Amino acid sequence: MDLGLNGKVVAVTGGASGIGRAAVEAFLREGARVVALDRNPETLARLADEVDGVQTRELDVTSAADVDATIDAIVAEHGRLDVAVNNAGITGGLAWLHEAEESFWDAVVDVNLKGVWLCMRAELRHMYAQQAGVIVNTASAAGLRGGPGVAHYVASKHGVIGLTRTAALEYAPLGIRINAIAPGTVDTPMSDSFDIDRREDPFADAAVRQPHPLRPVATPAEIADGILYLAGDQSTFVTGSVLSVDGGFTAQ
Repeated sequence: MDLGLNGKVVAVTGGASGIGRAAVEAFLREGARVVALDRNPETLARLADEVDGVQTRELDVTSAADVDATIDAIVAEHGRLDVAVNNAGITGGLAWLHEAEESFWDAVVDVNLKGVWLCMRAELRHMYAQQAGVIVNTASAAGLRGGPGVAHYVASKHGVIGLTRTAALEYAPLGIRINAIAPGTVDTPMSDSFDIDRREDPFADAAVRQPHPLRPVATPAEIADGILYLAGDQSTFVTGSVLSVDGGFTAQ
């Protein structure tokens, strides 16, 4: 199936590992010109060594100056930006809300919500000028449900969905499509770090901690397939939507 992504210029934040890396590889298979953006130089170097055809750039999504300069540089080199996948995210600590450190909130909201906003702002400047473009934001099933012990993460992902829907309405008259994908638990390094936190999880029996109805976890490639759908020509009438890829979690 031709998704219409051949030759498209694609930028993926958090692109060096997990869902981001799977998305990078998937876009490359479709013939896209892909720039992987990540704040970790070691994982970026590993990606460049292991995956042919990818371009890499370091990016701190919490820095407005860095985001603006990076997106501008991609457009200067390639002439346009067709697809942006705003995927960079972190989980933060696990705690009762009344015991949570302020640093948990600041770090998670800075990356997961402000980072997406900064990237969208920079990307949309160019897409507005082009009168074309597609954005896919990585939200979470936690953006559609509550989640005890991770109020900061849940709030950030609800915020991503709000940003997505609002921007979709603003830019729909220009033909710019903006959607979000909402994964459940995925087999990634970020999920592994959360498992370490859960050794002393006071909410281990909560419904959100149990395996998803279909099976316990998704693969990064399964989430990347959803991202490709939202980015490609099979979803040309889809905007402001949230695609749940969560093994039935939010159907419960």
